[in-house]
Amino acid sequence: MRAIAVALVLVAITMVAGPAQGGDAEPAFVGSAACGACHQGEMAAWRNSHHDLAMAEATEQSVLGDFDGATFTYGDVTSRFFKRDGKFFVHTDGADGKLADFQIRYTFGFYPLQQYLIAFADGRMQALGIAWDSRPKDKGGQRWFHLYPDQKLKAGDPVHWTGIDQTWNFQCAECHSTELRKNYDAAKDTYATTWAEIDVACEACHGPGSAHVAWAKGERSGPNGLTVHFDERKGVNWTLDPATGTAKRSHPRISAKELETCGVCHARGTKIAEPWRPGRSLLETHVPTLLYRGLFEADGKSLDEVYNYAPFRQSKMFVAGVSCSDCHDPHSLKLRAEGDGVCLQCHDGAKFAAVSHHHHAEGSAGSRCVSCHMPVKTYMEVDPRHDHAFRIPRPDESVRFGTSNACNDCHADKDAAWAAAAVERWYGPHRKGFQTWTGAFDAARTGKPEAAALLVQLALSTDAPSIARATALESLADFPSRDAVAAAQRALADPDPLVRLAALRTLRPYGAANIRPLAGRLLADPVLAVRIEAASLLADLPQERLSPQEGNRLARAIEDYVTAQRVNADRPEHRVNLGSLNLRQQRYAEAEAEFRAAARLDPAFAPATVGLAELYAQQSRDGDGERVLRTALARTPDSAELRHALGLNLVRQRRTADALPELGRAAALDPATTRYTYVYAVALNSAGRSNEAITALETAYARRPADREILLALATINRDAGHREAALRWAERLLAIDPSAQPLVEQLRQTPVR
Repeated sequence: MRAIAVALVLVAITMVAGPAQGGDAEPAFVGSAACGACHQGEMAAWRNSHHDLAMAEATEQSVLGDFDGATFTYGDVTSRFFKRDGKFFVHTDGADGKLADFQIRYTFGFYPLQQYLIAFADGRMQALGIAWDSRPKDKGGQRWFHLYPDQKLKAGDPVHWTGIDQTWNFQCAECHSTELRKNYDAAKDTYATTWAEIDVACEACHGPGSAHVAWAKGERSGPNGLTVHFDERKGVNWTLDPATGTAKRSHPRISAKELETCGVCHARGTKIAEPWRPGRSLLETHVPTLLYRGLFEADGKSLDEVYNYAPFRQSKMFVAGVSCSDCHDPHSLKLRAEGDGVCLQCHDGAKFAAVSHHHHAEGSAGSRCVSCHMPVKTYMEVDPRHDHAFRIPRPDESVRFGTSNACNDCHADKDAAWAAAAVERWYGPHRKGFQTWTGAFDAARTGKPEAAALLVQLALSTDAPSIARATALESLADFPSRDAVAAAQRALADPDPLVRLAALRTLRPYGAANIRPLAGRLLADPVLAVRIEAASLLADLPQERLSPQEGNRLARAIEDYVTAQRVNADRPEHRVNLGSLNLRQQRYAEAEAEFRAAARLDPAFAPATVGLAELYAQQSRDGDGERVLRTALARTPDSAELRHALGLNLVRQRRTADALPELGRAAALDPATTRYTYVYAVALNSAGRSNEAITALETAYARRPADREILLALATINRDAGHREAALRWAERLLAIDPSAQPLVEQLRQTPVR
C-alpha cells in the first residue's frame, strides 16, 4: 500500500468503468482501447504488465490466491478463504472483532504478492492484511501470509484491515487506477470514488486523450493534442568518455517530465490537489517526502517503503541527465537490457564489468553491478526492491555512523571495518562517491555541535542534489541561527520548488512577524506546495497590518491551504492542520469541530486530543482539557505526547505535584524528544528540586549535545543553584554554537565564586 506521510450514512459504491468527462476547455479520457487502435506495439507491451494488472475485478482469471477452503491463522484469528456462487470470500474478524464472511471485490497487484479489497456500503474499500504470495513454490510462494506478522493486530487498531490506515480510497487508490477521484464527503463521512479505468492505463501517464484521438482521426495538421510530450530523450546521444569510461549526455536535460510523472506514484508523500496532469510540476498536487529520519538512513538509503523518486533524485545519474525510460521500457516496465547490460549502455564494460573493478569472481552474484550499487531491501515481507540512488558502497561510513552498506549485506559474517579496509585497498582512500552528506545528517539527528555548520554547508552546496539540499534546509529549523536564515533566504529563490518549500520550513522557529519580508514573497509562488507552506507560516499575521496587496495574497494562499487540507479530509492529520489554523486565527468553534472530527476518524491519533486541549487552554477551560486528555490516555496510556500535554495542563492549573509525574513519564517514554525533558526539568526546578532537574538535563545533553534549550537550562539552573563554575562551563558550550549566549557567559565570568 502507498504510505503517506508528517482515513460513514450508507451509500452505494460508485466505480465508473467508462470515460471520465472533462469540461469544454479540457480533453476527456477515452480509454486505453482508443489508444491501442493505433499504438498496437505499445499496447502489446503494456498488456499484463504491473500497470495493467495493478487492480482488477475479482474473477477466476484475476484471483491468484487459494480460495478452495484454505485457512490462515494470525494471532487468535483463523481466517478461511472460500468461493460461493462464483464469488470469492474470506471468513475473518471484522471491525467489531467478530468473525464474519466478507466478499472479495477486487484484486490488487499480482506479483510477488496479491492483495484483496473488500467493499463496504459507505463507499470505502479496505485492503485485507492477509495477502497471497504469488511467487513459485520453490521460491517460498503459493501461500497465504500476513503483511504485519509481528504485530498481531486486532479490530480497533488503525492498521487492522478494517482500520483507517488500510482504507484503499486514501492509501492506495490513486496509484492503482487511472484518473481516480476519491470523492470523500466529510459531512457524511462517506466515499463515492470513481475512476476512468480500473488499472494504470495509457492516460494515467499521457493524460486525457480525446484531443489526440480527434487529431489522429482528422487531417493530422497542427498540434497533435497530447497533454504532454515525453521528449527528454529525443535527439539525445550518450557518448562514452574514454577518461572515465562513462557516457555523457549530448545536451543537458532541461526538464524532468518523466520523473515528475512517475513520481506521482513512485514517490512517498502527501496529496494536496487533484487532478494531476502530466507535464505539471509534481508539487502542484503532491508534496514528496524528504530524506527524513525513520524513512532514510543518514546517507539516504531507504529504511521504509519510500519508492524510487527520492532515491533516484539523490543519484549522480539523475543529475547527469538520465531519465526513467533510459533504463526501463515505459510500457512493459521491463529493463531495456538483461542483467548488467542495462548498466553497460552507459558504462564501459571493459572497465566496469571486470574483476579489476568489482573484485569478485566472474559470474558470481558479487560481480553484478546492482549487488554493490543498487542494494536490495525487502518490503511487504516478500517484495525485494533495488535502491535507485546508485551509490558507491561506504563501509567506512558504517564504521563512523552505523549506516548499512552493500558489502556487509552479503558478507554478514564480517564487520564493517573489514569491508572498509577492503574497499580502501581496492580503490584508495578518496573514492567517496556522490552522496557525501552522511556526516551532516548524522550530526543533525544526534544533535552534535557541528550539525548547524554542516547543514548550512550542504544547503548552500552547488554540487549536492536538490533533495539533499532541501533536507538540510528543513533540518536547520532545529538549529536556529543567522547562518540558517541566510541560507534560507538564498534558497527561497532556488529554481527547484522542493528547495523553496524546504527553505520556508527553515523559517518556522522565527515567528510570522519576523519572517514576513522573506516568506511573504512566496505567497504568490507559481507552485501550490510552496504557496500553501508560506500561507501556513504567515497565517497569524493580522490583516490590518498588511498592505492591501499583501493581504490579498495571504488570503488567497490561505484559501489554497484550506483547500489542500480538504483534499484529505478523511485523514485526522489534515483535520488537525485545519483545527490548528483556525485556532491560530482565533476561530474557536471551527477549530473545535476540526479537532473533534480528527478524533472521530482515529481515536488513537494523539495530536487531535492535544489540539483540543490547547484550544481549551486558550479559552481558560483547562478542566475540559484535562478530561479529554485523561480519556485519551485511558485508551493509549503510553503516549508521550498525551502525557506531556496533560502535564502542561496540570501546571497551568497550578497542580505541580500532579504535573511532575506526567511530565516525567513523557520524558521517559520518548527520550529522543528533548523538549519533553527540558520542560520536565524546568518544572522540577520550579518545585525546588534543582539537583533532579540538572540530572535529567545532563542525561538529555548526552543524547543531544547541541540542543540549545538543554544547554541554556543547564547554565541557568546551575547558576541559580549557586554552581557558578558548572554554569559557566555549560554557558561556554552554548556559546560555541550560539553567539547570542555571549551576555550570559560574560555575566557568569563576572559573578564571584560563592
